[in-house]
Amino acid sequence: MDSRERVELALNHQEPDFVPCDLGATVMSSLNVHAYRNLRRHLGFPQVEVQVADVIQQLVDVDEDVRDYFKVDVRGVRPQPSTATARIQISDEMPRYRSFFDEWGIGWKMPKDDGLYYDVFHHPLRSAQTLSDIEKYPWPDPIDPARFIGVRQRVRQAVEDQRQAVIIGGLCAGFVEMAGWMRGYEDYLIDFASNTAFLECFFDKILELKMAYWEKMLSEVGDLVTAVLESDDMGSQRDLLFSPRSYRQYVKPRHEKLYAFIKSHSRAKLFLHSCGAIRKILPDLIEAGVDILNPVQVNAAGMDSAELKREFGKDLSFWGGGVDTQHILGDGTVQEVKDEVRRRIEDLAPGGGFVFATVHAIQRDVPPENVVAVWDMLRQYGSYQKP
Repeated sequence: MDSRERVELALNHQEPDFVPCDLGATVMSSLNVHAYRNLRRHLGFPQVEVQVADVIQQLVDVDEDVRDYFKVDVRGVRPQPSTATARIQISDEMPRYRSFFDEWGIGWKMPKDDGLYYDVFHHPLRSAQTLSDIEKYPWPDPIDPARFIGVRQRVRQAVEDQRQAVIIGGLCAGFVEMAGWMRGYEDYLIDFASNTAFLECFFDKILELKMAYWEKMLSEVGDLVTAVLESDDMGSQRDLLFSPRSYRQYVKPRHEKLYAFIKSHSRAKLFLHSCGAIRKILPDLIEAGVDILNPVQVNAAGMDSAELKREFGKDLSFWGGGVDTQHILGDGTVQEVKDEVRRRIEDLAPGGGFVFATVHAIQRDVPPENVVAVWDMLRQYGSYQKP
């Protein structure tokens, strides 16, 4: 059984020969640049020029030798940078930081000395008040030809030559995340309560841009890809960031429209990344068209892996949840990591519907021994073949 067959069987809630796994097909399942260099040294692999897949989170493209070592089944293909992509610089105004403005006008900065991530420092729509402020804003071009250069060739090579499953990346983060970055976190949450016309107009603009992008992207690769990636972080550690009623009124209708549009242009599964304690709206997400849930944040409130599988496993595939990255992976012993991985496989693997990955990206302080222990346990306990 090849990797593509393995993943597609799992996503159709059947048991393949082995639990399929992902390392680096999405930035959420990748590694911090420092952790990646440490892992390569630990494995005895040559040091290479690390390719950064996500500048903001400082996450890497995983090289072929590491993918082969861990027997990764999935390959991620992202759009190419647009012609409006900015260069990182150190400005006179912020000499202690590297900074840039992305194509959406959002400003990002990271400490020059030993910085770990880029954080938002400029929200371009913070002072916006009227619907016309949204309409006249200089939005990026979702179908900039630069985004699509070579994409079909990369997908075809992965599918036909390497027999891998492919997940294709989107234009931008989700409705809620884009609102937080462009409006500012305080203002966009207030918008849910007191400025709903503005909020809906903003969401509709993001929907328009996303649909234009997906129409073009799926005309290129919709016949080949296994999954289509969208994201919308809607949970904190303890609960949703807003009420289920607010989700159903303002976000869910856009999710439904977008996901139906994507599915009308492809037979791929709809993959949604949403961190945190989102159990209260999982039935809504299923109704909206979500097929795959990521990252399955198992130590957030209400997100126990066994309970999720029991309650939602017939409708959702779980992509992630393989090991808690907040506590166990970074702070635990090798044995604690192994025990955690075995527990999550036992909870999530039966009946298919599971692609193994860490709960989120592997951070800088994770010992490489712990990373190796994760995949050692997957190899030991991930077989569906009965002895």
